[in-house]
Amino acid sequence: MLYREVQPGLLRYLRGMVGEDAEDLASETWLQIARDIRSFRDEGAGFRGWAVTIARYRALDYLRHLQRRPVTGLSVDVLVDLPDGLDTAEQVVQVASTKATVALIATLPRDQAEAVLLRVVVGLDAQTAARVMGKRPGAVRTAAWRGLRTLATRLEQARARHAAEPGVTDTGHPTPRKAR
Repeated sequence: MLYREVQPGLLRYLRGMVGEDAEDLASETWLQIARDIRSFRDEGAGFRGWAVTIARYRALDYLRHLQRRPVTGLSVDVLVDLPDGLDTAEQVVQVASTKATVALIATLPRDQAEAVLLRVVVGLDAQTAARVMGKRPGAVRTAAWRGLRTLATRLEQARARHAAEPGVTDTGHPTPRKAR
């Protein structure tokens, strides 16, 4: 039951932190949670806060590892024969919108992205998010607010660019009137 409640937000948080390797890190996080569950003490942060703290440490370790050992790219030819895991259009739309949102959040400065992911995506309060990030609650609220403000500005600019494209919503010509 805890897994079903915590996993979706935890996975979105990790996707914002590390990208495509989030599922592997989520698995490692749950293994560590299973090993350390006896040491869990609810000190106000709750299980979700404890789980996200573990995930954060896993993500930071992973990012440090990547800096020491850069990843080499795969040839596209290797991927041609792999089966596609998404079979329906509905799954594609759902995954694409979630990935697009997390990808947009990931473009923010790191502290803002993490604050938005913890507060909005995972649903932690400022106190718990502050414990996870090792910051004060006010700093987390400020970072989340700045991140959300930046995202709103970027979305508005994207809408304005989209609306300015000829033929999308406005042809650039006056609407003809019907003859009576």
